[in-house]
Amino acid sequence: MDLVVSTPALAEACDRLSRHPFVTVDTEFLRESTFWPKLCIVQMAGPDEAVVIDALAEGLDLEPFFKLMANESIVKVFHAARQDVEICWHRAKMIPKPIFDTQVAAMVLGHGDSISYDQLVQRLTGDQIDKTSRFTDWSRRPLSRAQFEYAISDVTHLRQVYQKLNDDLARGGRNEWVQEEMAILTSPQTYSQEPERAWERLRTRVKRPREMGVLMEVAAWREREAQLRDLPRQRVLKDDAIAEIATQQPKTADELARLRALPKGFEKSKSGEAIVAAVNAGLARDPQSLPKVARDRPLSNGASATVELLKVLLRMTCELHGVAAKVVATVDDLEKIASSENAEVPALKGWRRELFGEAALKLKRGDTALAVQDGRIVLIERSNPER
Repeated sequence: MDLVVSTPALAEACDRLSRHPFVTVDTEFLRESTFWPKLCIVQMAGPDEAVVIDALAEGLDLEPFFKLMANESIVKVFHAARQDVEICWHRAKMIPKPIFDTQVAAMVLGHGDSISYDQLVQRLTGDQIDKTSRFTDWSRRPLSRAQFEYAISDVTHLRQVYQKLNDDLARGGRNEWVQEEMAILTSPQTYSQEPERAWERLRTRVKRPREMGVLMEVAAWREREAQLRDLPRQRVLKDDAIAEIATQQPKTADELARLRALPKGFEKSKSGEAIVAAVNAGLARDPQSLPKVARDRPLSNGASATVELLKVLLRMTCELHGVAAKVVATVDDLEKIASSENAEVPALKGWRRELFGEAALKLKRGDTALAVQDGRIVLIERSNPER
């Protein structure tokens, strides 16, 4: 086990690891006080060696690492890959391919929703990971022996986990299920940080097009400002402040000063000026060019009852086939299926439709019914379903 602190040593390690069919990868980073993750260390392991890269070492160029990540003849194995992949996208504008996410594979194989790494390791290998260094400042140097061993364990145990899950997927014919999820994780769109689309991340609901225009402009301003100043979005402007600005639409500094969600004196700052400008820009947008405002339409009593039945069917189906419900359908999916047989949801596409979607539509139409037999819920065909 080596600590890599120079570019030549990193190039040699990556060259050795590139000779294997897979490499396990993990990263440790900080982002509590920044917009962009501050990469501190990278851990990698092949079948017969493991290395820790000190990403903060003076003069170290990570290019050999990114070149290895771009090598499509090698599978890159992560657990909960999204943030690790995001780092590669931010630092090198590349996405590792192909990848294998053990958390996704575990869900497909019925190990529960979003199982943690240490739980998965214990379940599949019997080993227990020492979590003492889990919440640590990875930017401090030198690394302690405990930190080093914890970092290494994240990729050495991952080798066994990957091989076990990969074998189970092949045995169950579920490799294709995982590949659909990997396509999402390797799409640049997944890691897009475009200011013009920042409003999509907000849970704030607006009721009128004018509010939507303001919401979009202010959210875009915050995104640009957060990226430029390398600060968390909430440090620049809180979500509830954006929501109040969108509904109140302050067109002057005096009007901005009356908002409760902003600190006193904020209207006199450069940020205050910029927000007023963003509000006016939002109000000037052509309503026809704006996204349609989503209308909250409560489900009818019949649709609500259908959703409850679909929840039972989903749980029953997932228990029967050994797959986590979260990876098959969400409650939002079920509500959309209850409202429309042509709902644009993953649950009605591909393997999910075969596993659950078709059965859900039959239950909704009344072609099948749920019943209790020998203490278990089962799906039965109805001989003369009413239309």
